This record gives sequence, structure tokens and C-alpha cells, in this order.
Amino acid sequence: MDLWIIATLSAATFQTVRFMLQKVLATGRLSATGSTFARFAYASPAGMLVLAGYLAWTNSPVPSLDPAFWGWAIFGGMGQILATVLVVLAFKERNFAVGITLKKTEVLQTALLGLLLLGETVSPLGWLGIGIGLAGVLLLSKTPGLTTSLWTQLRSRAVLLGLGSGFFFAVAGVGYRAATLSVASDDPLLRAAMGLACITTGQALGMALWLRWREPGEITRAWAARKTALWLGLSSAAGTLSWFTAFTLQTAAYVYAVGQVELILSLAASVLWFREKVTAREVLGIAVLTASVITLVLAA
Repeated sequence: MDLWIIATLSAATFQTVRFMLQKVLATGRLSATGSTFARFAYASPAGMLVLAGYLAWTNSPVPSLDPAFWGWAIFGGMGQILATVLVVLAFKERNFAVGITLKKTEVLQTALLGLLLLGETVSPLGWLGIGIGLAGVLLLSKTPGLTTSLWTQLRSRAVLLGLGSGFFFAVAGVGYRAATLSVASDDPLLRAAMGLACITTGQALGMALWLRWREPGEITRAWAARKTALWLGLSSAAGTLSWFTAFTLQTAAYVYAVGQVELILSLAASVLWFREKVTAREVLGIAVLTASVITLVLAA
């Protein structure tokens, strides 16, 4: 099995755990932005330790970073912050599995964004998978109790939050792939570790300034929630390192496509951990999106 597939499966697993912890924090002790800050604040030290440990283990010099790295890092980092806030807000509108599934439209949007910004193409079979995925999104777009038209349903708050998070995760994926590729090293793990340390630290500092300005006291609450937030940060660091490794080796759209196995994990978490009810329509929508994943994996 290719390294990028192994890294993506690892990323999907850690990301499911992270979103479970983030949902717990966001529905109780912290706001959506506060739980997002906690994710980066507790992941940053872990990222620094990973980078330092890897450099010492491999006896490698610190790779140089050109302006292109920082430009793409800021682009991707801002996208990830906005995406994470939106998906946490989506959790409050729909159940955990559906929130994750709508967020996973990132694979559809990443293919288009990667083509526009990086010139990375998708095969005809890949576009077929994207079309199947769109059908899955339409199945998931009906909010319980809403009897209005399909267009109104698609404009509901839950759907807009989920699709918005998918767009900004697409921005993050494309930005991170470009950033890691610009690191002056042939070692994909070193590229990933460098990206993890630099980007999560920048995100933590940026969000700390924002919270200090807009939500006084939220940083203190994030520290008070450290028993949960610490595990959030560790799972986030492990997941991000895995994503970055995959991005250095494969096109972002295909990485996100394989990462759709998170749908199965999120459905299990929704039912078994959060005790949430999943409707037959939602199961069908998840199944259709899973079929799109299989098609995209075959196209990779």
C-alpha cells in the first residue's frame, strides 16, 4: 500500500477523534472559536516536539523556507481556521455524522480549486465520482421538519455551514499541498513536520489575538478545559502530520477522496458515542457519498 494512502487513513482516524472531542468542547465549555483555538494551541507544542525529534533522529538540518511557503501556509491556515469554526457550528444544527458528511464535500470542491490554483487535473472517472458525491450532498440537504422547496432546503443554515466548511477545508488542502511542496527537502516526513510546526503555531498565535480582542475570557476557559483540550491537541497534531505527509505525495483532491473513510467512522461515533439518531435518508446519503469515494480511489 502506498505511503500516501496509509497517511490518509491515519489522518481520517485521528480527525474523527478530534472532531468528537471538539464537539464535546463546543457544546459545553467553549464557543466554536474557543474550541478551534484549543485545537491549535494544544497541537502547536506537539508539532514543535515532533519536528525537533525528527530532526535529531535523522540528523537533518532545518530546511530553508522561502516566501512561497509562508504565502501558501497563511492561505491554507486561514482556510482551516474558518473551516473548523464552521464545522463546529454545523454540529449544533445537525447530528455529528451529517455535520462531518457535509464537511466532506471538500473533496468535490478541492478538485475544482486544485485545478484553478495549481493546475492539478482530475481524470474522467474522478469527475464521475465527484458527480456521485454531489448526489449524496443533495440527499443530506433536507433539514428535519423543513417542508419547503429544495432550493430553500439547500440554503438552510445547517447545509450552508457544512458546505462552507467544505470549501474552506478545500482552501486548506490546496494551500497545504503547495506549502509542503515548497519546503526545501526531498523527505516527505520532514516536509510534513515542518509544515505542522510552523502552521499550527501561527494559527494558535493568530487565534489568541482574535480571542483576546473579540472574546475576552475564552483563552482562560480553554485552559480550564485542558484535560479534554490536551487530547484534542494531540489528536489534531497527529492528524495534521498525517494529512501533510499525504499532501506531499499526492494531489489534494485524491487525498481528501481517500479520507472520506471518515464518513464511516463518524457514523459509528454518532450512533455509538453521542447516541444520536441517524435517519434512513441520512444513511442513504452517506452511502452514496461513500460510493463516490470508491470511484475516486479507483481513479487515483
